[in-house]
Amino acid sequence: MSAHEQQQTPQTHAPIHGHCDPRFAAVREAFEENFRTRAELGAAVAVTVGGETVVDLWGGWADAARTRPWTRETVVNVWSTTKGPVALCAHVLADRGLLDFDAPVAAYWPEFAAAGKEKVLVRHLLSHRAGLAGLREPHSLEELYDWELTTARLAAMEPWWEPGTRSGYHALTYGFLVGEVVRRISGLRPGAFLEREVTGPLGIDFTVGLPAREYGRAAELVPPRAASPAGQEAVFKELAPAAVAALTNPAVGAADATSPGWRAAEIPAANGHGTARAVAALYGVFAGRGAYGGRRILSPEAAERVREGQGSCRDLVLGAGFEGETEIGLGLWLSGPHGSYGPNPRAFGHDGFGGSCGLADPDAGVSLGYVMNRMGPHIADDPRKTALVDALYSAL
Repeated sequence: MSAHEQQQTPQTHAPIHGHCDPRFAAVREAFEENFRTRAELGAAVAVTVGGETVVDLWGGWADAARTRPWTRETVVNVWSTTKGPVALCAHVLADRGLLDFDAPVAAYWPEFAAAGKEKVLVRHLLSHRAGLAGLREPHSLEELYDWELTTARLAAMEPWWEPGTRSGYHALTYGFLVGEVVRRISGLRPGAFLEREVTGPLGIDFTVGLPAREYGRAAELVPPRAASPAGQEAVFKELAPAAVAALTNPAVGAADATSPGWRAAEIPAANGHGTARAVAALYGVFAGRGAYGGRRILSPEAAERVREGQGSCRDLVLGAGFEGETEIGLGLWLSGPHGSYGPNPRAFGHDGFGGSCGLADPDAGVSLGYVMNRMGPHIADDPRKTALVDALYSAL
């Protein structure tokens, strides 16, 4: 058998590789358990404590056929876990006095004042309170790839609800809204700004979109098991029009996210690509109160602002998926009573569709990044992520 044929022969086991400080053996055990009992295919998890990487594990396969092992350098689309780095861009600008969270968005983006949005504040964009959870007019996936068209339609549209009064998850629009403010101030879209200010200087392996030269190390996303048509219809009957727009206009699936069009576009709410190590480092900037890798990215005061709660409520888009109320800070979700990011209610983070997660807890000095390619059906709090977070806190 040739070496090529050996490489393409499906493997039947999922060895775990990497480093785990003995103190955090529980994280390794939970990671291994995800493969044994929670249908993990390929994944990686990383933890930092005080800016030091204490867990850096990976295992499984980067493709559904189980012919490509997941390696230390495997990257994957992390969906909405990308929103944390986008929020970081806004906080860098605010820390430099170039962005005022209490200013109207139209002060930076004049066209945004249309359709009664002249009083929408920048903080409303960061906290999903702008009422622009999804576009009103049909918007195709190809149109989503067009930055100018998408931002122009958002600037022209009327909000679904009174801005500032409630949060409703801006699944795809968040990145264009916050990102266009970043672009108007800096001249750069979030991906380029993040590279210039954070990932480049710190050597963090994370991009918004994916350059063609990196395709060979990208994991293949495997979609969650589809609900029955009747089940899907029942779910959408329960959703408000804003929620339907947020989640289906356009609808995006695993196959779309591995296409050249998706990878070439800049969709800052959903098409970040990176390793677990990279996610842990980016959220580690917040966990380190603005400092990471020996560099200060934010002042301590600016880093603290990200978890400035904007009021708890039943989310107008995701409310059916959570019991009770949730609360978003200035760009990230607070752990709150649900314990989504551990037992400290003031820890915070962001999940990505299907399971990925970034977590920051400045009080404990810890960050966590988890990435995977077999998507679960959850928008948040996938059982694999929850097991890893519980294990981390059991070791602290």
